[in-house]
Amino acid sequence: MKLSVRGEYALRALIVLGLDYGPHVVPIHTIARLQNIPQKFLEQILNDLRAAGIVESKRGVAGGYRLKQKPEQVTLAEVIRYIEGPLAPVSCVSERFYDRCTCPDESKCGIRSVMKEVREAIVKILESMTLAQVCERVRKLQGEQANVWDYVI
Repeated sequence: MKLSVRGEYALRALIVLGLDYGPHVVPIHTIARLQNIPQKFLEQILNDLRAAGIVESKRGVAGGYRLKQKPEQVTLAEVIRYIEGPLAPVSCVSERFYDRCTCPDESKCGIRSVMKEVREAIVKILESMTLAQVCERVRKLQGEQANVWDYVI
């Protein structure tokens, strides 16, 4: 698994929404400015996250985005799988996106065996890590006095 710029931007946008979680919305231009993300690209990403049921939007002058679920309910695995696809480094070890590899016998392939362990480690971490936990890390890294809008990952 390699996190693309799209995946990184999705996580950064969600952290902005997680740090400011509540009933109000955050304007897209604010997220774009705070995270130095091109607004048109961010619009596409947030539309995908809306289709996934992770965020919701409000149209109009006072429009913007907010998390649809509590930050404690959103796992990094859920977001990354939706934006990037499989968490597995090779498709022959993916549980959700399996595709036969080119080796002669999967059951005796040493590379596949190692990559399966890599996938299991990645999945274990990303499925147990919630957006709320990442937001808490951001707060700790910045100190308690940090502005909700002043951070980077």
